[in-house]
Amino acid sequence: MDARVECAVQQRQVLFLCVFLGMSWAAEEPLMYFVEEEAERGTFLANLAHDLGLGMEELSAREPRVISDQKIGFLLLDPLTGDLSLNEKLDREELCGLKEPCVLPFQLLMEKPFEIFRAKLWVRDINDHSPVFLDREIPLKILESTTPGAAFLLQSAQDSDIGTNNVRNYTISPNAYFHISVHNGAEGIIYPELVLDRPLDREEVPELSLILTALDGGSPVRSGTTLVRILVWDTNDNAPEFVQPLYKVQLCEDSPVGSLVVTVSARDLDTGSNGEIVYAFFYATERILKTFQINPTSGSVYLRAELNYEVMQTYTLTIQAKDGGGLSGKCTVVVQVTDINDNPPELLMSSLTSPIQENSLETVVAVFRIRDRDSGNNAKMVCSIQYDLPFLLKSSMENFYTLVTERPLDRETRAEYNITITVTDLGAPRLKTEHNITVLVSDVNDNAPAFTQTSYTLWVRENNSPALHIGSVSATDTDAGANAQVTYSLLPSSDSPVPLASLVSINPDNGHLFALTSLDYEALRAFEFRVGATDRGSPALSSQALVRVLVADANDNAPFVLYPLQNASAPCTELVPRAAEPGYLVTKVVAVDGDAGQNAWLSYQLLKATEPGLFGVWAHNGEVHTARLLSERDAPKQRLVVLVKDNGEPPLSASVTLHVLLVDGFSQPYLPPPEAEAAAAAPADPLTVYLVVALASVSSLFLFSVLVFVAVRLCRRGGAGSAGRCPVPEGHFPGHLVDVSGTGTLSQSYQYEVCLTGGTGTGEFKFLKPVVPNFQKFSFSIQ
Repeated sequence: MDARVECAVQQRQVLFLCVFLGMSWAAEEPLMYFVEEEAERGTFLANLAHDLGLGMEELSAREPRVISDQKIGFLLLDPLTGDLSLNEKLDREELCGLKEPCVLPFQLLMEKPFEIFRAKLWVRDINDHSPVFLDREIPLKILESTTPGAAFLLQSAQDSDIGTNNVRNYTISPNAYFHISVHNGAEGIIYPELVLDRPLDREEVPELSLILTALDGGSPVRSGTTLVRILVWDTNDNAPEFVQPLYKVQLCEDSPVGSLVVTVSARDLDTGSNGEIVYAFFYATERILKTFQINPTSGSVYLRAELNYEVMQTYTLTIQAKDGGGLSGKCTVVVQVTDINDNPPELLMSSLTSPIQENSLETVVAVFRIRDRDSGNNAKMVCSIQYDLPFLLKSSMENFYTLVTERPLDRETRAEYNITITVTDLGAPRLKTEHNITVLVSDVNDNAPAFTQTSYTLWVRENNSPALHIGSVSATDTDAGANAQVTYSLLPSSDSPVPLASLVSINPDNGHLFALTSLDYEALRAFEFRVGATDRGSPALSSQALVRVLVADANDNAPFVLYPLQNASAPCTELVPRAAEPGYLVTKVVAVDGDAGQNAWLSYQLLKATEPGLFGVWAHNGEVHTARLLSERDAPKQRLVVLVKDNGEPPLSASVTLHVLLVDGFSQPYLPPPEAEAAAAAPADPLTVYLVVALASVSSLFLFSVLVFVAVRLCRRGGAGSAGRCPVPEGHFPGHLVDVSGTGTLSQSYQYEVCLTGGTGTGEFKFLKPVVPNFQKFSFSIQ
């Protein structure tokens, strides 16, 4: 009795402690251990001392015990080592049945001090059971009119194992009519279906016996079998039935005519004529009948006409299957026409502005819209123009584009643009459309006329006829129309010594210049003026060019003899001593020419002589020298005719007559000239002869002195202004010519004009009007 009381007290204490300490161990995560069913007794599971973090002595001192709700003690704990082992073999199917996972909870109780640890033992399944059918034989009745594909549910096999060790597949013995189809059911259970592969014929095979085998997924595989007995029944109470009530077909719009669209299939479980099916369209529209056709026996639908996605995207066909007994079934075929990229993009021009004015800012040239009748990527488009044009494409909503100028245009650079607008879709293959437009650029008067030269030099020969065309100026204007029409005009000049309007005129339309008067080189050698070119734009633009007119010399002045004078009342006689050596200078013929250049180059030659061979004339300077020794046989009076000729074309000339008196040492009395011989009948008085000789000598010396003086003065003045006042012809001249530039045979280069004072009888002559304006006039006279 005392023992019972003591036991009850201990149980109440344990219960009290369990309730008191329940919060501590209930919140802890339980320990989990694994073991396969059918494991041998004594199988080591774990070391609790290690898992609890206790030493073996400490674990032993705390007096551990394993407590389980199970009626049997399936675990064994060694309190000395802490090893937990299996106390007996475990049968998972007996403990848990089909429950998964199979987990057995237990507790580890520590008495000193009191503490409870939760733990679980997970019993893993092994494949220790084979599938079992409840019935040894499964009877099955099937109408012979059953169409192939019909499925018949069969009895499932039972397997006490779980997971992969449970039934995983079914097979049936080989035959020509059926096969097994396995389906997943609720709670992971699979069940077999017997599927008819071909129609049954009761007259040929009234009964079939097949072996159904169930296989589990264990290793090794376990199996179970049962017999399936099939009885074939005959009937005729089924209408044709399509395999699919709805067929969906996609067909490219470029499919060739005659291609197969779809094949529909209907089954009739009847036999004989009741099972013969004929296919046809049911209430088809005219469009469908023109586009498709069906084979009444096979149910194949073919394309009868070409498809066009842009016209029709979807066709809905209703097909009827009718057997010989008058029963029928229907199905629907939806043909979706798929688009191909068979439509190039289109460009619809809304407005086009041409021409457009140059120099204008951003200007809208064209507005257009693009479209593509395809769909999807086939309808997506990219629009572009040439990259090297001064235009931009700007897109807006609804596929509208504007073509605008990127910068101001210059008509003079380019007056016409051929723009190709290219629209490309993104289909495969890509299609494109090109639209060409021509944009003209209208002109603005932004360019002044430009002369072909900044200055023009024109030559005109003197003594020209009035209204002579002397040259042209030309200016071009890169503008167009009236902006490029140029009018020429003479610009007034305030510093011109001669009124320009009296010298030249210009044709305002073509720039031809005309000399209005006959020009004289000796009076005006050059003049210049400015010409203006003005266009007819608004406002008008103009430019200028300098025109320089040079007067070319003509050979219109014959040489003029300065010495000896030809208009004197008494001829001049030169004295030559008979003792003169060959080469003795007798006199010098001085002549000038009012022309210039080669027209003023003078040459001298002896035209006539009393004694040929006695005298000679130097061609380049007009000096007269003796050619040989004089003899007593030579006539005392010699008459020489010297020809002075210029180098013009045609050449002009003048002649001068020289009278030479041969004397003996200048003591011979004066001999009258040949013209006076006839008049002098008596010999002259010796005194008169002496006076004449003295006068001639003095006159010769005086003339020579004057010539030297004039030459010196002219050289000095010419040296001071030779840079721009006394132009001397350059180049090599022929040896027989002298370039006197208007100075005759003087030793220096001068240019002047000669005027004679006629009617005085004094033999006076003057040097007047130098051609270079800066030369002063001078004169001298010989009495």
